[in-house]
Amino acid sequence: MPGAWQAGWVWQPVARRLRAAGHEAVTLTLPGLADGDRRDGRHLSETVDHVVAEIERRDLHDVVLVGHSWGGYPITGAAHRVAHRLARIVYYNAFVPARGVPFVDENAEYAAIMRAAIDASPDGSVEVAFEQVPVLVPELPEAARRIFHELLGPQPGAYFLEPLDVPDVTGLGKPLSYVLGADDHALARPGDELAARIGLTPTMVPGGHQGMLTYPDEVTRALLA
Repeated sequence: MPGAWQAGWVWQPVARRLRAAGHEAVTLTLPGLADGDRRDGRHLSETVDHVVAEIERRDLHDVVLVGHSWGGYPITGAAHRVAHRLARIVYYNAFVPARGVPFVDENAEYAAIMRAAIDASPDGSVEVAFEQVPVLVPELPEAARRIFHELLGPQPGAYFLEPLDVPDVTGLGKPLSYVLGADDHALARPGDELAARIGLTPTMVPGGHQGMLTYPDEVTRALLA
């Protein structure tokens, strides 16, 4: 599952490698994050519904559900509804949601910036300024950072403001993994702290927050481990 401001394109390098290794791989774009989508009037529950609907529509079983960054929210919500179809749940540089706590409240500094941006936006969405891109992709040169920035879309603000009202995934009885980029400094909380919420120590891989683009071989191996 893509993180905030991103769509299925961000997972394509890893998906191609997974398919080459003999696995089916589905890259989803969540509602409000496709090019031209409406951003106002959205709710976090729509992202959960979308993940569940795609798994059921495709009649998928033995699913390894992977979420990146903010994508930890929709996969956590979906996991409780399709647990019987899951083989494993993987958080990659991702938030492990605390019950009843919205994304925006995980970091007080982030909260002030995001709430101000949402309030100032005509459709309640949040965009990424180019000045913020280096923390997402520290390993890329400026020209590549500019391409990455052009691919990012506005994020519906409600996705940051609304909490999940579900317990953590440890009670589902499914194998869990937390994969963390060694140079990821974009998370609002340390990755090892987020992994500890579900009793895990992170599996380390190279790269920053977007290592699925810059280190796809290593991230693929971690997902297959």
